[in-house]
Amino acid sequence: MGNVTATRPLQPWTAPTASDPVSASLRLPGSKSMTNRALVLSALATGPSTLSRPLRARDTELMAAALRAMGAHVSIADDERWLVRPHRLFGPAHVDVGLAGTIMRFVPPVAGLADGQVTLDGDPHARTRPLGPLIEALRSLGVRVDTPPSGSLPLVVLGAGRVTGGEVVIDASASSQLVSGLLLAAPRFDRGLVVRHVGPPVPSAPHLRMTVQMLRAAGAAVDDSTPDVWAVEPGPLTGRSWEIEPDLSGAVPFFAAAMVTGGEVTLRGWPARGSAQPVERLRALLQQMGATVALTTEGLAVRGTGPVKGLRANLSDVSELTPALTALAMLADSPSVFTGVSHIRGHETDRLAALAREFTGLGADITESADGLEIRPRPLHGGVFRTYHDHRMAHAAAVTGLVVPGVELDDVSCTSKTMPEFPALWSALVTGKS
Repeated sequence: MGNVTATRPLQPWTAPTASDPVSASLRLPGSKSMTNRALVLSALATGPSTLSRPLRARDTELMAAALRAMGAHVSIADDERWLVRPHRLFGPAHVDVGLAGTIMRFVPPVAGLADGQVTLDGDPHARTRPLGPLIEALRSLGVRVDTPPSGSLPLVVLGAGRVTGGEVVIDASASSQLVSGLLLAAPRFDRGLVVRHVGPPVPSAPHLRMTVQMLRAAGAAVDDSTPDVWAVEPGPLTGRSWEIEPDLSGAVPFFAAAMVTGGEVTLRGWPARGSAQPVERLRALLQQMGATVALTTEGLAVRGTGPVKGLRANLSDVSELTPALTALAMLADSPSVFTGVSHIRGHETDRLAALAREFTGLGADITESADGLEIRPRPLHGGVFRTYHDHRMAHAAAVTGLVVPGVELDDVSCTSKTMPEFPALWSALVTGKS
């Protein structure tokens, strides 16, 4: 059912080691989360939209291609300004989700609004990522979705050109994207949508707040005043200009570089106020680990002030940061304990198992728990660090390699998922040529 994306050739890469404190002022690519949400909202709007400084990477190019396959006009020829002109959605269409959770969870509700058949499939590991609750929610709304017995990819949405809407109950404890995907399409449903989450807490709450904030910016009426309930009124979405912020998750390895080398890194282009990303939570975590974090006229600046400090923290709301924070914790002066992130076992790889396995291979004392990691710092040595096609694993290895010579990533090309420039930016950071 559709073609599975071919496995990329592995590109081994020895992480550069820093001999001096790093000092850099960087402008990093835009937020993947904001770019893909803006693409979806723009494709469902009543008029054209532009995305300024969007992220150009595998995940966002696949999202643009998905919407284009269903009839939207999406021009991404200009790196600085993408243009989206909405159009009637229709099939047949084939969507390659790659390994992107945002595509496999945001596109099916949109496909329900299309007139015709939309097939979704992706990389082999994509077939293991949680989709069942979303599929059942769509079926309860009257959308026909055909899946294999596993209830995962590949799947076929047989759209009728409209979705009645109403109310759904969903267990979104595996991913906040299960809720976001429904909410983004909900204004176009005939009766709107009320989503009720029942189950363990929804992880990555800041991403849900981003979804609500962007829906409102596009003209949708959203009530999220009741915990675990989101109500979206039916109505048109307005085409608009989206200013895409630099990607905060992608910046964390660079901030970690400042901390482990006693240097300073400034992320240029950071909004002076009203960020849709969890910057205050990140600031608190990095400060607890010994950094100073300041919003200056130039951007968001992080400076290492001495030894990295161990950290005990529930990272449920910022789980994307777990790999980079684990690398920091490996180089800290005291133990760390991370909890609340059992759901990242269902990300690009089982991140908890992968982090424990690969850092153990470098000599670490790290224990994997049901929902997190326990880290007891001790001297590390070089060796091969497998990335499992996961960009965040590559980031963790790169941070470690700043201090530990001979850390070799088995595949650095996986960073193209969200930052194709990563190897070059990282090397320039270390050599002082950024």
